[in-house]
Amino acid sequence: MKQTMKNVAIVGAIVLVSAGVGGASAYKLLSKEREASASFSELFQQNPDNLRLAGLGSVNAQPVDLTQAAESSVHAVVHIRSTQLGRTETVRMQPDIFDFFFGNPQGQERQIKTQPKVGYGSGVIISKDGYIVTNNHVVEDADEITVELNDGREMKGRIIGTDPDTDLALLKIEGDDFPTIPVGDSDALKVGEWVLAVGNPFSLSSTVTAGIVSAKARDIGTSAANGNAATIQSFIQTDAAINAGNSGGALVNARGELVGINAMLYSPTGTYSGYGFAIPTSIMKKVVADLKQYGVVQRALLGIKGGDLTTDLQMSEDLINARKKLADELGVKEGVYVNEVLDSGSAAGILQKNDVITELDGKKIHKFTDLQEILANHRPGDKVKATIIRDKKEKEVTITLKNSQGNTKVVKDRGMEILGAAFKPVSDELKRQLNLGYGLEVTAVGPGKMKDAGIRKGFIILKANGQSVKTVDDLESALKEATQSPEQVMFVTGMFPSGKRGYYPIDLQEE
Repeated sequence: MKQTMKNVAIVGAIVLVSAGVGGASAYKLLSKEREASASFSELFQQNPDNLRLAGLGSVNAQPVDLTQAAESSVHAVVHIRSTQLGRTETVRMQPDIFDFFFGNPQGQERQIKTQPKVGYGSGVIISKDGYIVTNNHVVEDADEITVELNDGREMKGRIIGTDPDTDLALLKIEGDDFPTIPVGDSDALKVGEWVLAVGNPFSLSSTVTAGIVSAKARDIGTSAANGNAATIQSFIQTDAAINAGNSGGALVNARGELVGINAMLYSPTGTYSGYGFAIPTSIMKKVVADLKQYGVVQRALLGIKGGDLTTDLQMSEDLINARKKLADELGVKEGVYVNEVLDSGSAAGILQKNDVITELDGKKIHKFTDLQEILANHRPGDKVKATIIRDKKEKEVTITLKNSQGNTKVVKDRGMEILGAAFKPVSDELKRQLNLGYGLEVTAVGPGKMKDAGIRKGFIILKANGQSVKTVDDLESALKEATQSPEQVMFVTGMFPSGKRGYYPIDLQEE
């Protein structure tokens, strides 16, 4: 019995020792397992600022109520129908064998009547007496404009002014006490903020879509946009659905304030597939105010050539490396790099080649679109403070802004009346006699710039500032471009019915 108990004790000791050894081994294995399964928070340290967001409950984190903003907006967004009437055009037919036999190898000319063209878009009533802002491309070349209000009323609209550079236009309908949208501050918008796109896509009236602000100060280039792109680009990017017909409609924040004018969409198909773009109200307010007051936008130019220092994924590797190298040499990572200062520009004698503009008018400059948006808010004669980096040192300068003509005067919208002449396309008979393919005949000359230049009745204008002139619209386009140039001269070339050639510089400067 004692021997048995002894054997049991020995076995028990062995078991205890084994258990102890096993327990030690198990502890080590568990320790390793605990170490391997550390929590996400232990492995990845978060910024303490994120604790504020974690404190939001599921109810508080829900999107804001957009019903009031939608209700107040749809009444001030209108449907615009622009009609271009049919025109008589002269086309040259393909020559056939009889044309060659009868001495007309270029083919015969024939007049055809084109069908009317109708386009649709949206607009936003911004004053109770009937001023409407829309896109320039909605009403461009329109002979008739019809505005349909949300309550079904139809009214004739007239163009007060247009600005192709920002793709904005100001219209007017007659009446009073129209519903309006309060104009908000687009600069206060934040990426991720909820917005509504209100318009008439596919001629479906009073359509509202919701999304967020995806980006600000976006430059999409002319090739990326579906539709007409503006020269000055600093768009609000949103994923609120924008389609054909939304152009000129309202981009509204959650308070029901107008923060942008919907302009275009980014799409390979022509319909919404992800992103739309709106012109911010910071630009819109200045443009439409100028159009109402002066008939033309008073545009302030800095007078430099340059570009961004920042890079993006769409750039080639060589360009990315070149910009990074330039940024290292200049000692600054972002801003607008000055490559050339124009002699007659605002920055002449103040900025220098290799300067980097990092701040303008108290606002940070990250890229060229930031600079464009700030300048679009100013008129010639305004003084702005700029912070620049020169020789890797920060410096502040003050610049007096000038217009495209190199001065601070108000630029007036001078139409064809300043020429003091009447015109008509050259007749087919006269074109055959003079062997011309096109031309614009001067049918009358009175007091004005053409008489001052020595142009007489009967003169046939073939080119203006190097551009072919086939219609009155062609001449008007060349005139407008010339009046905005620093020289303010339009060079006209052509011939008289006698065959004598003529060349006239027309001075367009005001007396």
